Amino acid sequence: MTQPANLIFFQSDNHNRAVTGCYGHAYVKTPNIDRIAARGVRFENSYSTSALCCPARAAIATGRYPHQTGFWDNAIAYDGSVPSWHHRLRMQGHTVVAVGKLHYRSEKDDNGFTEEIEPMHLHDGKGAIKNLLRGFDAEPAKDDGSFWKLYINRSGVGETHYQDYDRRITAKSIEWLKRHGKSSGKPWVLYVSYISPHPPFTVPQRLYDLYPEKDMPLPAGFRRGERPEHPATQHLRLMDGILEMTDEAALRRIAAGYFGLITHMDEQLGAVMKAAEEMGLLANTRIAYTSDHGELFGAQGIFGKKNLYEGGVGVPLMLAGPGVSRGQVSRQMVSHVDLFPTIVEGAGAKLYAADEDLRGVSLWPAIGGNDATRVGFAEYHAQASKAAAYVIRDSQMKLIYHVGMPAQLFDLARDPNELNDLAPTQTATVKTLEQKLRAICDPEAVDARAKADQRKWVEHWGGRDKVASSSQILFTPPPGVSKDEAWAIPGAR
Repeated sequence: MTQPANLIFFQSDNHNRAVTGCYGHAYVKTPNIDRIAARGVRFENSYSTSALCCPARAAIATGRYPHQTGFWDNAIAYDGSVPSWHHRLRMQGHTVVAVGKLHYRSEKDDNGFTEEIEPMHLHDGKGAIKNLLRGFDAEPAKDDGSFWKLYINRSGVGETHYQDYDRRITAKSIEWLKRHGKSSGKPWVLYVSYISPHPPFTVPQRLYDLYPEKDMPLPAGFRRGERPEHPATQHLRLMDGILEMTDEAALRRIAAGYFGLITHMDEQLGAVMKAAEEMGLLANTRIAYTSDHGELFGAQGIFGKKNLYEGGVGVPLMLAGPGVSRGQVSRQMVSHVDLFPTIVEGAGAKLYAADEDLRGVSLWPAIGGNDATRVGFAEYHAQASKAAAYVIRDSQMKLIYHVGMPAQLFDLARDPNELNDLAPTQTATVKTLEQKLRAICDPEAVDARAKADQRKWVEHWGGRDKVASSSQILFTPPPGVSKDEAWAIPGAR
């Protein structure tokens, strides 16, 4: 029987699992995240369901994959219509409060929380509607260089509104704990969701100085000829306007900025943890940490996410506190869809009959040291993709299945950077893993359904011509900041 306890659930945005101290990274400094892992259980093989904010966050909320809910992309976001773990806890008398970035459709929807504090949702309630043209195979490329410049020109020393927002999230979270942390009654959940380390990778001088450019590692496979080329990856680079990466100094600067943002986020998380500890809350409060998806920051010749390489879908995940043994490492394949049953059980609440279609499992057996044998699964149906892509991982073997394009196969034990595609020579393994994929969903049928939904939403927003003339969203501004302010150059306030 799991001991019911409060939960502070930290979530970041864009944090590649491998770029964390407790996962073995040689440079990045994440002392507070590492402390959670040291005090509890760290999941070695943890995955996002989709390498983009809105579909990933919808899956965290609902415990269901995008192909189950139809929350495909950054314009078809969670709207409260599918039960979430927030709904389940609130319905059973628990207080469930969110602070920070949610990236659902709107705070006007019933997203299941008792309260949303400083929430960030879809920009103008629409999000990136221009990318819905993918449903017509007509998504426009970012040929203005804006995405490329976001990394090349904006990584370095400076300040952004995103980090201001992070600090507000920290302050509001501590304020809530001081007012309500010791309240009696059923266990509460405080969902603290930061926007860092989302680009732009602009950080204060003191954080940038932690990562001297000359010492920064170059991303694996950034050079042409050192990575497997694939039509889906080539299409991604084309749509995002990513050029050939030849400037090693720029790549080292990007790494320094990214690592600095991760440390900034770790500091914010640490401030909330310190406050909880000083208030005497940790005796009956668990701490969890994950991120919505990863970031390649140049690996495979890619900036950003929007792909199913490990850097895109591998996320940190850990839990510490009452009922969790110290210093555990679970090697079970786990997914964000597992959070729904795990959080509900951890609060002492119950699932409903309507939750029978949940594909995830409670992680409490694994937390207790009993790892299950499972396959890893993820999918992608959103911007900069020509067609649907899926991951099936079984032990060390990982298949990336692309609708209408060749599959990719990697041995992660021998090739963790995914630079050697084995699909052309290991056809039997490809076939076996594809069968495991088809036991979960029909990849071609799901691809067709996602594009049909995107076409419907294009019509909802006025048709192809009107959507095509809408402005492209480089990144979502935080609450209280206009798009023009958010997209201004670093330090320009």
